[in-house]
Amino acid sequence: MVRGMNKIVIVKCDTRLEELKRRYNTIEQARFYIEHLGADFEDYMLEHNNYMSALETVVNTAEKYARVLEIDKNYIPNMLFGKEDIVIALGRDGMVANVMKYLDGQPLIGVNPDYMRWEGDLLKFEAGDMARIIPQVIAGKYNEKRVTMGKAETKDGQTLYAVNDFFIGIRNHTSARYHICYNGKLENQSSSGIIISTGLGMTGWHKSVMAEFRGMAKAFGLGEVPDVSGEWDTDRLIFQVREPYPSRFTRADIVYGGITREDTFTITSDMAENGVVFSDGILQDAIEFTSGMCLKVGLADRAGRLVV
Repeated sequence: MVRGMNKIVIVKCDTRLEELKRRYNTIEQARFYIEHLGADFEDYMLEHNNYMSALETVVNTAEKYARVLEIDKNYIPNMLFGKEDIVIALGRDGMVANVMKYLDGQPLIGVNPDYMRWEGDLLKFEAGDMARIIPQVIAGKYNEKRVTMGKAETKDGQTLYAVNDFFIGIRNHTSARYHICYNGKLENQSSSGIIISTGLGMTGWHKSVMAEFRGMAKAFGLGEVPDVSGEWDTDRLIFQVREPYPSRFTRADIVYGGITREDTFTITSDMAENGVVFSDGILQDAIEFTSGMCLKVGLADRAGRLVV
C-alpha cells in the first residue's frame, strides 16, 4: 500500500517517569524522592515500560504502510496536518480529545497503551490492534464516530475549537466581568466563568456543575433534577454560568441554555486583565479575553472523526 506524500502521525506523551526525570535530572534521584515519600517507584517504572512497549509496537506497525512522524502532544497546536494523513493518539481520553480539535477531517485512532491501568470512551484500540486497523483505515474500510465540536472566534480573527468544553472567565480566582448576549437578550454579569460543553463534554465539566445543582435542589426540597446528556454528534452546545452574582449592576437570569445553529451567543469582556478563553483544559493554548473583546461561540463547521 503506497501512501505517497501522506503520512501516519503518531502523537505521544510523557510518562510520569519522564516527567520525574526532567524534574530531578536522573532516574536515581527520582527514585530516591519517590521512595523517600513512601510511594512505590516500581509502579512508575512499570507504567513507563508499558507505554514505551506500546509506542514501539504502534510505530513498527505503521512504518510498514507509510511514512511515520512521531510528535509530542505539546507541539500539536503548531502541527500542519496533510489532508490525507492518518493520526494515532497514544494516551488517555483527554489527550485524544485535545488532538482531535486540531484536525480537519483526518481520521483519528485512539490507542490505549496500558489497558490494565487506563480506560476511556475514546480509547477504542490497543497497540496490537494496529496491524488490523491501519490497513483498514488506509483502504477506507472502517467505522467512525462523528464528534461535534464547538468554535469560539473573536472579531480580530482568533479562533479556538473545543471537543469537550470551553471555559470563558478569568485566570485567577476573582470574579469575571462581561456582557452576555443570548438570542438578542443582553445581560451584564459577574460570575466564576462560563462553561460551554459539547455532547461529548456532557460527562466532563458540565456533569460537575450539574452535580452541585442537584445537591442544592435536593437540599431545598425541589425534587429530582433530570440528567442532561447528549450524543457525541448532537448539533447543540450547552452553556452554564458558574456562580453568577446578582447586584445593582449585574443580573443572573441568563445562566443556562442550548446553542444550536439557529442560536446566537456572544460575550463581551469587561476585564482589564487576566480574562481568558481556553478549551478542553488546555490553558497553554488560550485566547486573551480582555476589555472590549467580543467572542462569538457556536457549533464548528467541522467535526471530529474517531475510528471505532
